Amino acid sequence: MRISPAPDVMFRIVGEESVLLHLKSETYMGLDPVGTRMWTLLTESESIEKAYAALLGEYEVEGQCLRRDLEDFIGRLVEHDLIALNAVDAAV
Repeated sequence: MRISPAPDVMFRIVGEESVLLHLKSETYMGLDPVGTRMWTLLTESESIEKAYAALLGEYEVEGQCLRRDLEDFIGRLVEHDLIALNAVDAAV
């Protein structure tokens, strides 16, 4: 799966943190520096798995813990309609 920002979602960096804002629902989510990095990698990577691998290389964290945190983060983004999940073309 690949993640992209949902339509009508703005992402802005504010200092070391960032804010996601859904313009239609006015739902917003503040992200700390780690959340900001997760968002950036999830939305720029070819797949969730590649974002996970990049995060695993950047942070000193146990793989299982990172996977759980990433799944929780993605779940919150989905819950607030801030992202769209797209199937990754296996041929790419």
